Amino acid sequence: MEKSFAESIQLASKLRKLNDDQLKILERVDEACQELYLPEFEHYIAHKYNEQTPEILKKHGLMGLTVSPEHGGAGADSLTWALALERFGQLGLGVVTFVDVHCLLASLAVEQWGSEFQKKKYLASAAKGERILAYGLTEPEAGSEPTSLKTSYEERDGGYVLTGTKYLISNGSVADSVIIFAYPKGKREGMSAFIVDTKSEGFSVAMHLEEKIGLFTSDTAMLEMSECNVPKENLLGQPGKGLHVAYSALLNGRIGIGSGCVGLIEDCLNSVTERAKSRVQHGKPIGKHQLIQRHIAQVAMNLEMARWPNYVAAVEKTRLDAEPKNLELRNKVDLQSAIAKRVASQLAYESADLAVQVFGGFGYSLLSPVAKHFCDARVARIYEGTDEIMELKIASLVLGKGFEAYS
Repeated sequence: MEKSFAESIQLASKLRKLNDDQLKILERVDEACQELYLPEFEHYIAHKYNEQTPEILKKHGLMGLTVSPEHGGAGADSLTWALALERFGQLGLGVVTFVDVHCLLASLAVEQWGSEFQKKKYLASAAKGERILAYGLTEPEAGSEPTSLKTSYEERDGGYVLTGTKYLISNGSVADSVIIFAYPKGKREGMSAFIVDTKSEGFSVAMHLEEKIGLFTSDTAMLEMSECNVPKENLLGQPGKGLHVAYSALLNGRIGIGSGCVGLIEDCLNSVTERAKSRVQHGKPIGKHQLIQRHIAQVAMNLEMARWPNYVAAVEKTRLDAEPKNLELRNKVDLQSAIAKRVASQLAYESADLAVQVFGGFGYSLLSPVAKHFCDARVARIYEGTDEIMELKIASLVLGKGFEAYS
């Protein structure tokens, strides 16, 4: 097993000991990462979606990482899947984004809110790697404010008809099914969630978003629904309760992205340590220059500052999974996950910047091991909740009811 990942597992076990089944899952994650390393690098250089990601994850039984064994998944609990996302983060946030969306946002939403029919049809096939899932919340005019969605639905002929546009959807053009959020036509309340098959009549991929700053190996798309027919049995959760589905999924996603950022920082530290020992300037390894040591010290501190809030959030989320109706615990997990994501995303960006600096001119090339982290890390401060939204969430949860910024 990759040395730094083994050390992370040991550290996390100080908060909650992992059993043999969980350790075996993490061994498979490490094996998958070793196999993903080269294709991920090659696709990143080519600025192409890495179509081998789902294939390799399927091979190692990880497409159902978060899905219960009852429905064919690995059954990883929150701390285990957080550690998995940390390991994926060492490869860059492209793989993290795929796993976060397919496993944490979409699969866990169906696991938590889906009917038995939906679990048998969608969850089981997603866990086997026969179906890729996506999560369609964001729109051109609705990002940090999901209540401003314009996608609408109406009941017709015993089912639903959806119309609208979804934007910046990860896995969007490669997904077989997407969880779509929409309001009743002509209303601004009562949002509902639907599982929409991408081959449905009226559904189309309007655009492949390739001109991104980073995340080159992650698929991003704009989706269009024009009178898209959705069977009645594909309503996810209760009608009018779509926000509950959305927010529960985003809570998982924040821990997932925060964990991926921890892995990114970890890889930055490994890379600058190796570079500082091997690169010689002015007659000695650059690691002997004090200003280079300052950069390395900062990345090392960033790793520790990012790691522990995410581990705590993951452990508390495991408790919440066992007590889903515990409102006090839910608020605690909501707060901890927001802190974890906010801290880790900021420190990942800072660490990647410092890593590029240590590498010098070579660090500015995507052939270096750190440039992709610099390109990828910027989006972590935007998706799954911007820095600003995370800070407002943290403050309102600390202050208590009645202090929500938009209330």
